[in-house]
Amino acid sequence: MPNSYTTIIGLEVHVQLATDSKLFCGCSTQFGAEPNTQTCPVCIGMPGSLPVMNRLAYDLSLKTAVALNCEIPEFTKWDRKQYYYPDLPKGYQISQFDLPMSASGYLEIHDEKDRFEPKRIRITRAHLEEDAGKSVHDEQSGTADSEIDLNRTGTPLLEIVSEPDMRSSDEARAYLSELKLLLTYLGVSDCNMQEGSLRVDANVNLHIDTDDGKIATPIVEIKNLNSFRAVERAIDYEAGRQFGIWQETGQKLGESPKQTRGWDDTAGITRGQRSKEESSDYRYFPDPDLVPIIVTPGQVQEVKDSLIELPADLRLRLTNELGLSAYDAEVLVNQGREVVDYFLKVVELCNDAKAACNWVTQEILRVLKEREITIGEFSITAVGLAGLVQAIAEKKLPKTRAKDAFELMMAEGIDIANAIERLGIEQVDESELESLCQELLDANPKIVADVQSGKHQAVGALIGQAKKKNPNVDPGRVREICLKLAQQG
Repeated sequence: MPNSYTTIIGLEVHVQLATDSKLFCGCSTQFGAEPNTQTCPVCIGMPGSLPVMNRLAYDLSLKTAVALNCEIPEFTKWDRKQYYYPDLPKGYQISQFDLPMSASGYLEIHDEKDRFEPKRIRITRAHLEEDAGKSVHDEQSGTADSEIDLNRTGTPLLEIVSEPDMRSSDEARAYLSELKLLLTYLGVSDCNMQEGSLRVDANVNLHIDTDDGKIATPIVEIKNLNSFRAVERAIDYEAGRQFGIWQETGQKLGESPKQTRGWDDTAGITRGQRSKEESSDYRYFPDPDLVPIIVTPGQVQEVKDSLIELPADLRLRLTNELGLSAYDAEVLVNQGREVVDYFLKVVELCNDAKAACNWVTQEILRVLKEREITIGEFSITAVGLAGLVQAIAEKKLPKTRAKDAFELMMAEGIDIANAIERLGIEQVDESELESLCQELLDANPKIVADVQSGKHQAVGALIGQAKKKNPNVDPGRVREICLKLAQQG
């Protein structure tokens, strides 16, 4: 019988914090500057230079850690992590080791496609550290030349380390998506993966069922994951690769050092890079130039009290209080806080959550995507959309003309009353509508006979005739009245 295995996944996420300056100096963190133009003696480690902590970076990290349900110690310190890279001019990285700023949190994930049950992913720790520089390799020339850009050196990073609680690439992607959404709601990072604001390393190994019991394969850390799709592909590939290696060698956890492998997205494979260092290899010791940080329980409570409504809580409110489906709530929340606030304002004014949701998710999101604009740049305000929804509910605007009104409001920046006037839409009196329906039935006795024999769909032929005589009629109401009158004979 073939051996079965379980994939064990833990993720390390490095988030660049939304600060204008670096973690320990005043150099800019703006993306896209000319190489080596955003450096100073502090961030490139010149002798005699002294670091000064960026308070905003710490505050953003604390907000994130609290939102991730982490425990916040009163005392935390800075450590030097010693290693050599050409793009690390100091020869060490200022990070946190045994006393990080937060630990023991969690993030709950779910899957709208029901590929896995909702679960809680534990957060081992979230700690602050500075980034290294960037090695730029000239692969086009065919030489081994490399250049060093130190602009990123010293950029504030929050490293969020999960426990190995994920069991599939689907779960890993759901975790990353929920984490990214949380970070953007908090405003602590733009999470732009193309610019390096969010980077992922995946730790993967297997638990394999054998006749002698369960065994674990050696852990591999996969680097160079610059998209969520790459994370999925790399995990799935690596799981298959490790199972094949185990079948050949029988090698188990502890029989070889942890390995770092890079992801080659074009080839769709991982490639061996080096053996992974243990913590003792980095020779951590407290940074003598930086004082520890003291955080009181009162300060932590202030951060908790200041948090906005987070994605998970918003989904619950939209489903439990406003009656939206889980799918609709997911779509809205995933668009970001601005879109949700717009939607909530519309609901507050028109008191019809389902109709407001349909307009936002089906029409407005389409326009935002086509025009590559934000909800803040959209020409119809929440007040304007609420007026449109109310006009339909009050039958001042036939549903068949609603999109025409929407397009005109959007193009001209006018409200629903003006749009109705410009379109020549007039409210049809109920008695006038009944007279029109009776006139059509009198002119079509065969349709009356068909309806009386149970063929209710026959009345559909009268709707087009009604629209020709009066474009302002409501097709749904025409159908109802015609059926009623035909059945009465």
